[in-house]
Amino acid sequence: MAKPRLSRVPARKSSSSTMFLTLLIMFTFLVLILLALGILSIPSSNSRSSHKPNDLSSIVHNVVDKNDYDEGVGEQWVEVISWEPRAFIYHNFLSKEECEYLIDLAKPHMEKSTVVDTETGKSKDSRVRTSSGTFLPRGRDKIIRNIEQRIADFTFIPVEHGEGLQVLHYEVGQKYEPHYDYFMDEFNTKNGGQRIATVLMYLSDVEEGGETVFPSAKGNISAVPWWNELSECGKGGLSVKPKMGDALLFWSMKPDATLDPSSLHGGCPVIRGNKWSSTKWMRVNEYKV
Repeated sequence: MAKPRLSRVPARKSSSSTMFLTLLIMFTFLVLILLALGILSIPSSNSRSSHKPNDLSSIVHNVVDKNDYDEGVGEQWVEVISWEPRAFIYHNFLSKEECEYLIDLAKPHMEKSTVVDTETGKSKDSRVRTSSGTFLPRGRDKIIRNIEQRIADFTFIPVEHGEGLQVLHYEVGQKYEPHYDYFMDEFNTKNGGQRIATVLMYLSDVEEGGETVFPSAKGNISAVPWWNELSECGKGGLSVKPKMGDALLFWSMKPDATLDPSSLHGGCPVIRGNKWSSTKWMRVNEYKV
């Protein structure tokens, strides 16, 4: 009579379980070694992904990869400073040489700055804006074309949608009262449509004052790291201190294409020093020059 065969399946299961436990222990040991060496880290609850809208106590910091036309500039990074309005600072966007080039190019042509008449759509003198300025045509030369392409890369808005660069100069006491960059008349939107965004580039440092202030910005504005360095005007809202080479991008329209009233902004009076800046306004459609 043949002897019944004994099943070895349980033994195989036991062997598989032992191997699994061994691998699990080895993996755990490896993770502990990587953590100890600092090669691996556990995500913190204070990471960028947990950054709360309108919380200005910890500005989001993103390093920027350099391009071929970024030679001569320092370390570049972008800070998200506000979501209402949407505003970002691109540090060292321009080199010192580019800043000086724009100033030298504009100096011989500076005139008293004007504002737009909301009823007629035409330019007029006003005490709310006391700076001097001039326009540099879009694509004027190679340096300006490089800057304009960099702006397009930063904003994802085509070069052809941008107006010419405006260079502005503020002396002690000069300012620009809070205003909107978007238009309330039909005359100024015939070419290119509405202004969608602004890139404000600081061409010089300012010893005191001259901040760009957003009085209607949402958030704990006094929590910004540079709060104690601001003038009284600068403490009237979310403010950015001028620093040579930095570029401030803010949007005049919301993602749903409606106008954003929180984009109200102004230039605080210069208290000490001189302020030079350059503005690029972008339109919804192509702006013909």
